[in-house]
Amino acid sequence: MAPTEPRVGGSPQAARRKNQPVVPKGLPAFESSRYARPMKRQEKADRIGVMLDELYPEPPIPLDHRDPFTLLIAVLLSAQTTDKKVNEVTPALFEDGPTPQRMAALSVDVIREHIRQVGLAPTKAKNIQALAQRLIDDFDSEVPADLAALESLPGVGHKTASVVMCQAFGVPAFPVDTHIHRLAARWGLSNGKNVDKTERDLKAVFPRDTWNRRHLQIIYFGREYCPARHHDLSTCPICSWAATKKRIAEEANR
Repeated sequence: MAPTEPRVGGSPQAARRKNQPVVPKGLPAFESSRYARPMKRQEKADRIGVMLDELYPEPPIPLDHRDPFTLLIAVLLSAQTTDKKVNEVTPALFEDGPTPQRMAALSVDVIREHIRQVGLAPTKAKNIQALAQRLIDDFDSEVPADLAALESLPGVGHKTASVVMCQAFGVPAFPVDTHIHRLAARWGLSNGKNVDKTERDLKAVFPRDTWNRRHLQIIYFGREYCPARHHDLSTCPICSWAATKKRIAEEANR
């Protein structure tokens, strides 16, 4: 019997009844990996890049901000917190502390009250005030456009610094969080045990001039089509052909 091509468009429910991948309208219906020869990692990345560019040609920055400073604060707040929640608390915070000088002048208690709904609020409040003071003392009240300098700031790790570099300054970077790490593993683009290895693997298969949009595209795809839990990989527009049979079976049994 000839293999059935994945259906383009239609509802996820209907596709699941037919055990077919849900392919968003307008995208090529790539042949399922169960019928095709094993694909090399670069081939997968090339196909995934085409699909992501079709779905999200100009992915917006999900965190509301006014400038590099407010973006830096928003990204710091986003750890273990949804972007939606961060966008709910930052307007009032940025009204009181729109600049490093104004933010440093706020007490830790005031900052903590503004951000009390986000995870790790007490620690983040201390880091935000200390970060603002460091910018004043060491960087002339400006956010440095340098990865190492950003990583030296209180509460700023590699992922946060990478986000600021690409989204505030347009410098190619590939920030990898747990969500991107998970999808890269599902799609066979990385076998990294940590986000550092996954970042290196993704940088190797995607062209440098796509990094800044590609990490956002993967985040949006994960939210819309490829959730962390209760996900049937056999019906996913990408997992259905990019994931191995073993991976599909393993996640089906979770």
